[in-house]
Amino acid sequence: MHVEFRTDRGRIRHHNEDNGGVFENKTGNPIVIVADGMGGHRAGDVASEMAVRLLSEAWQETNEFLYAPDVEAWFRETIQKINREIVAYAGEESGLKGMGTTLVAAVFTRSQVIIANVGDSRGYLLNGKELKQVTEDHSLVNELLRKGEISKEDAENHPRKNILLRALGVEGTVDTDTFTVPFEATDILLLCSDGLSNMISEEEIKQTLLSERTLAEKADSFITKANANGGKDNITVLLLTRNLQEGGTSK
Repeated sequence: MHVEFRTDRGRIRHHNEDNGGVFENKTGNPIVIVADGMGGHRAGDVASEMAVRLLSEAWQETNEFLYAPDVEAWFRETIQKINREIVAYAGEESGLKGMGTTLVAAVFTRSQVIIANVGDSRGYLLNGKELKQVTEDHSLVNELLRKGEISKEDAENHPRKNILLRALGVEGTVDTDTFTVPFEATDILLLCSDGLSNMISEEEIKQTLLSERTLAEKADSFITKANANGGKDNITVLLLTRNLQEGGTSK
């Protein structure tokens, strides 16, 4: 596996509430995670840090799963536990009231990737020349789009775009979406916070991933482009491929 992880404060925010990284379990199988905290100064930092730390710690104690349904069940059970811990911790600290975080994470079998998500941080997969958004945003705007009440163009500039319908730490229980899709040697997985997806079009994402740059250069380019387009939010990008020719950080 080759992984590149980048996180950047952006040009508007005074601090970075995003978190993430790549972590291995006992058999060396990686989990990759991106979380986007919310709830203001410190609180968002705490929620995203807790989500990443607790999920990575739980993964580090596992052995390799051979079947995708087992990974999906593990994701749902573990994220439910993490949600309860975040809710409980926020209840103990008055300064953390109202904090929450999105979460998107992925685990790999021999021929598949299993992606879990809560909120509007996204998982994309580039297969050949086709880019697919695997995850579904848990947002008010996406729900309106799904019901046909607004157009895709309306959704891109909707004034309530930042309202989430699902996040960790907000309620006592949380539903986690899971997706299992084929993952070939030349595919590229992209996990990102909305600081990237709101600043760069899907076509720009596709063209960057299709470029002849190394994986590291592609990750850097995403951060640069998001900032050039306004950098209105924290920007987090995680790229992963099995293609040995892509370069990057070996994991």
